[in-house]
Amino acid sequence: MDRSNATAECGCCGRSIRGEPVRGERGTAFCSSGCRDIRRTLGPAAEGGADSASEPGGSPRAASPAAPDGRVETFFRIDGMHSPTCEEYLESVADSVSGVSDAEASYVTETVRVAHDPEAVSAGELRESLSRTGYTAFLRDDAADSETGSAEARRSREMSGSRKRRSDEVLGLRYAAGIVFGAFLLVPYVSVMYPTHLAPYLDLAFLDAFEGAFRLTGASGFLFLRVYFVLTAVILFFTGMPVLRGAYVGLKMRRPTTDVLVAVTAVSAFAYGTGAVLLGDNDIFYDLTLVVAAVATGVAFFEASVKRGALDRLTELTVSQASEARRLDADGEPRQVSVGMLAPGDRILVRAGERIPVDGTLVGDDCTVKEAVVTGEALPVPKRTGDEVVGGAVVSGGAAVVEVSDPVTSSVDRITDSLWSIQSADHGIRRRADRLASRVAWALAALAVTVGVGAFAVGRSGPEAAMTALLGLLVATPWALGVATPLSVATSIRDAMERGVVVLDDTIFERLREVDVVVFDKTGTLTTGEMDVVSTDAPDGALAAAAALERRAAHPAAAAVVSAVDGVDGRADATQPDVREFRTHAKGVSGTVDGREVLVGSLGLFVDEGWRVAADVESAAREARGFGRLPVVVGRDGRAEGLVVVGDEPREGWAETVASLRERGVEVVVLTGDDPEATDFFAEQEAVAHVFAGVPPEGKTAAIRRLQRDHRVAMVGDGTNDAPALAAADLGISLGSGTALAADAADIAIVDDDLSLVETTFDLAAAARRRVGQNLGLALVYNGIAVPVALVGLFNPLTAMGAVVVCGGLVGLNASRPLLGD
Repeated sequence: MDRSNATAECGCCGRSIRGEPVRGERGTAFCSSGCRDIRRTLGPAAEGGADSASEPGGSPRAASPAAPDGRVETFFRIDGMHSPTCEEYLESVADSVSGVSDAEASYVTETVRVAHDPEAVSAGELRESLSRTGYTAFLRDDAADSETGSAEARRSREMSGSRKRRSDEVLGLRYAAGIVFGAFLLVPYVSVMYPTHLAPYLDLAFLDAFEGAFRLTGASGFLFLRVYFVLTAVILFFTGMPVLRGAYVGLKMRRPTTDVLVAVTAVSAFAYGTGAVLLGDNDIFYDLTLVVAAVATGVAFFEASVKRGALDRLTELTVSQASEARRLDADGEPRQVSVGMLAPGDRILVRAGERIPVDGTLVGDDCTVKEAVVTGEALPVPKRTGDEVVGGAVVSGGAAVVEVSDPVTSSVDRITDSLWSIQSADHGIRRRADRLASRVAWALAALAVTVGVGAFAVGRSGPEAAMTALLGLLVATPWALGVATPLSVATSIRDAMERGVVVLDDTIFERLREVDVVVFDKTGTLTTGEMDVVSTDAPDGALAAAAALERRAAHPAAAAVVSAVDGVDGRADATQPDVREFRTHAKGVSGTVDGREVLVGSLGLFVDEGWRVAADVESAAREARGFGRLPVVVGRDGRAEGLVVVGDEPREGWAETVASLRERGVEVVVLTGDDPEATDFFAEQEAVAHVFAGVPPEGKTAAIRRLQRDHRVAMVGDGTNDAPALAAADLGISLGSGTALAADAADIAIVDDDLSLVETTFDLAAAARRRVGQNLGLALVYNGIAVPVALVGLFNPLTAMGAVVVCGGLVGLNASRPLLGD
């Protein structure tokens, strides 16, 4: 938006006000009545004045600080982020680069925002700095892959691009290597070593041949060591690299995660096995290293595959940004150019049905524009010469000649920038298992030191004391916690996907259960977002004449009127009336049909043209508009004869969904950019706590922020104008008909336009939490077996693997159960 003519800033959302402001209490200026109502109902921002985008409690959450003078903000997408520890690490990496003033990272959205001096450090140099320790950074603007269709959602393009495919392929290769080579290396364990360990305890004839059969002495021991040491190390450091990297980052940031527990077990088993070979002992736990590394990486690969499948389920969504424009040359001839080539003052031609690429001023003929993508207003808006138009809006009637504003920008671009800033600061929450691991890791370190020192104190040699400490780690470390949570998450995502709910963030199941306010957008969410005929009340002759004119009109309501009239008595097959002198008005059309003057349009058009309107027709038109519908008046020969009412109707089952949420104790709020009179119907519903209408995108985010002071908020929307609010909410939910930016901002995408699935997501979240809790308990079965066995002196590779099989089997079986009953 050009701020040169701005007279004030909105007292709610901070948006620049152009034109006459809406005044509130004490003369405060607002950009809209919606922002005024938000301020009046929800109170001022935490620190007063315009919204400061703060978290509950006033702490900064999602609003990024503006880049200092001369500095720019660059957004990166990072492959490999999977925990809050990754956020801290990458922020520290970026902050260490000279020329960087600020950095914010979010593993939830795999985004890093860096404010930097472009003269001191370029975006390319930052990308190289962030691409370390297994992370891969790339500019978010370059995230789309050329092979992907232009109609796909941004997040879908990013997550299915070549870089992401390579990342998934490498993870799959690591897993395959662990399985293939691990299986090969386990053959001697299964065929020789396990029977050798079993023989002393079972009096079975076939085991007699194995007793004492496997002893690592002399040349045979060192041959075994050379072969198994090298091959096991390859699997540990190739297959297990994702886990080892996660452990390294966690220890470096002093926030251990379950990766540390898995890495401690795998590395301790490898070190103990190597020491055992050197000491001539046959308690070699290389098998534990192989299995733990392969299982942990396999579960990570399964989780990645499930998430990839969930993303593939997303429908192709409309894109709200235009990459090209039709610029008019000096001779008036249109020429296709990229939006980046436009300059202030250029004139561009936008035909009916096309999207306006940038903000500007209408300088050609009058037209109608559908601005729902930016404002949320369902009905088309008439535009006259001199009116401002916003980038991202669609010309729905006529053609627009637009003079490009200074600076060259688009309202959708600003929404995108706002969205990315919010996402980069959308820090993730730590999984329950990670919180537990953080406490356990330090206790394990203390245990290892205590056991080792104790063993040395009672007379054991240094190597023997070290082996005792390593054995204590193998017995006590709950490594299965690192498998239980991602496996539970993956199966929960899969079950949700099968029900048409695509989960884009694996912390969703923990975040949703805390939600106590659900905010619904209206247009396209609670309503269908499409124009349909609701009722007709006019003589057949007048309707036929209206349809004849509307066939030539480009107004979105025209098609609905024609469809409704054609469906009556097979009129579509009848002889078409003779139309002459067809004219287009800002709010309707007129012409001569079969020799009679016909006017079709708004009530205001009839008043402007001086046509007579009966009191009953006027009353019906005003009543229809009060329900958010569009009354189309039809008349002949100077007199209105009736109405065709078209409207954006509520979705089927919306009332049941809202009522069920209310029964759960969840407060329901409706937030829309549509006119206040179009929301009266929803305000009358008992289950709806508040309705705010006429709210711009910035105002929606401000409302979310105010609600977050005392509540955990979920936002349900489908439009580009909803994207910042979706990202700012504690949880964002987009519908299948939504735009690309809405899908990008949301944590959950409902594949179908079925509002009942909003309630289903709450059920899934509750069930997923129970599943994670159950599997965390089952993950401790390994230690429940290993600790007693070690206390009686029977812990060896066979009993250890038995504990692994029992624990892993229970976790796997529990995770494979359906999340919800039918």
